[in-house]
Amino acid sequence: MAGGGARRRIRAGATGARNAKEATLDIGTVVVVGAGTMGRGIAQVAALAGLRTVLTDLSAEALAKASASIASSLEKGVEKGKTPREAAEAARSLLSTSTDLAAAAAAADLVVEAVFEDLALKEDLFRRLDAAAPPAAILASNTSSLPLTRIAAATRRPGKVIGMHFFNPVPVMPLLELVRTAETSGETLAAALAVGKRLGKETIVVRDSPGFATSRLGLAIGLEAMRMYEEGVASARDIDRAMELGYRHPMGPLRLTDLVGLDVRLAIADHLAKELGTDRFAPPGILRRLVAKGKLGRKSGEGFYRWEGEQALEKQP
Repeated sequence: MAGGGARRRIRAGATGARNAKEATLDIGTVVVVGAGTMGRGIAQVAALAGLRTVLTDLSAEALAKASASIASSLEKGVEKGKTPREAAEAARSLLSTSTDLAAAAAAADLVVEAVFEDLALKEDLFRRLDAAAPPAAILASNTSSLPLTRIAAATRRPGKVIGMHFFNPVPVMPLLELVRTAETSGETLAAALAVGKRLGKETIVVRDSPGFATSRLGLAIGLEAMRMYEEGVASARDIDRAMELGYRHPMGPLRLTDLVGLDVRLAIADHLAKELGTDRFAPPGILRRLVAKGKLGRKSGEGFYRWEGEQALEKQP
C-alpha cells in the first residue's frame, strides 16, 4: 500500500451547488463495499485514478477473486495500450482488501456501497457504516433503483448520502448517474461530481425517484425485448441487433440483461411496478421462469444466451 505522499486527493468546494458556504471536502481514501462485479470495477477505476482504495467484503475468497480479476483487467489494459504500465502498477499499490468493514470505513473519506439490490440489506449496512465512518465521510450507494431517501434515513448524516450509480463494466462505461435526495447537501454533490471527473466519468444528476433515469429507461426497453422474445417475434440476437444497428445502442437489451443479471433485472422490475403503480414494468413470465430455474445470465452460464466465458451463444426459445 502506498504512503500518503503517493496519493492524489480530490478537493471539492460547493461552487454552483445549493449551499455555497459549506466547507471544502477532501477525498483521499475510497472504501468500496462488496467484491462482486460492480464493486471490483469501482475499486479498479478508483485506484487507477490515484485514490487510495480499500475493497471490503465478508468473504476472503470473494476478495481474492476480485483482486485477481482486477490485476488481470489492468494487465489487459496495458497489453492493449490503453493503460500505461506505470499507472497500472501504481493502481495495484494503491489497492488493498479487507474483511473488516468497520476498520476500513474508519479511515474513509468516501464509502461506495455495491452490494445486492436489497433495501433491508442496504439500510442495515448504512447504519453500520454511519457508526464506523468519520463524521465528514460521504456514504454513497451504487443502487440502480432503490429509494435513496430510505437508505439515507438509516443514518444520522442524510446530507452526506448520495447515489453513485456506475455501469457495467465499470472500467469501460463512461456514465456515472448521481442521485440526490432532498437532504443531500451541495457539498456532497460537489464532491461526488469531482470524484466522477477524477474517475474519468461523464456525470448526470437526477433526483431520487423510482428507477432514477437510466434504470427506468433501460428497463422499459429490456422488458419489451423480453416480451418480443417470448412471443417469438425474433431471436434474441436479432432483437439485440435491431437496437445495436438501428438505434446505435452499443449492446442489445437481452445481452445487456444477461450481463447485469436476470435476478437483478427482476428485482428492479418488481420494485418499479410496485412504486409506480403501473403494469408497464410488470416482469414478463419468461423472466420469472428463467430466474426460478437459476438461469441468471453470464454469471450462471445461461440466460437469454448460453455463455462460454465472454462469448454469448444463441439458444432456442
